Amino acid sequence: MPSGAPTLFLSDLHLSPERPEALRAFHAFAAGPAREAAAVYLLGDVFDWWVGDDQMREPFVARIVESLRGIADAGVPLYIAHGNRDFLMGPRLAAAAGATLVPEYVVLDLHGIRTVLCHGDSLCTDDVDYQAYRARMRNPAMQARLLRLPYFLRRIIARWLQRKSRDMKALKPESIMDVAPDTVAATFRRHDAQRMIHGHTHRPARHEVDVDGARRERYVLADWHDRGRYLAVDEGGANEREIVPQRRP
Repeated sequence: MPSGAPTLFLSDLHLSPERPEALRAFHAFAAGPAREAAAVYLLGDVFDWWVGDDQMREPFVARIVESLRGIADAGVPLYIAHGNRDFLMGPRLAAAAGATLVPEYVVLDLHGIRTVLCHGDSLCTDDVDYQAYRARMRNPAMQARLLRLPYFLRRIIARWLQRKSRDMKALKPESIMDVAPDTVAATFRRHDAQRMIHGHTHRPARHEVDVDGARRERYVLADWHDRGRYLAVDEGGANEREIVPQRRP
């Protein structure tokens, strides 16, 4: 990789056959800028749903894994975090992609700036119902029970949960689905970080945060609803970049 190559962060791609533009953007990213990076971090919700590593039997998933493997085979360290849609990603997927599955919070020194990474759903603590659901679904015993179910049944459950989530969001105030300021501040303190990078909320922005009189910065990654976007961090700072794949004739 070139000297001074940036570290790349992306989240909330929600890749599925129903989102061909996002799929094209991802494959263009994996074949292009990702292979010139110092490292690539996928911070959750890479897939619109994930019901177990046997999902790699799906043709569209096999192509995604092949693109991920291409990044790793180019010598670029590849890291993947669990999101709220793909929390069942496991070691078989990681091995096939040449990636490392990371814990809920990761702390990096990025050019002298201590940076904490996460998917972001753990920061939305004002949404009490969601946090209760999250705790239940992240329980290892619950996950083991889910993974013992037949594949077709897991797919049905995933679709049902997606519909239920959309219906519940429609009934909730927008404010409680965003991050809670007190939780953000506590996360900065707990990890002694100067910068935070996360996704989940689909509200891309850079925020300045005052924590105990010190200014911190929080970057919210864009979702890939209409185009591919990622954050590139190098010695010069952090900049959002966009993927514009070639359209099929």
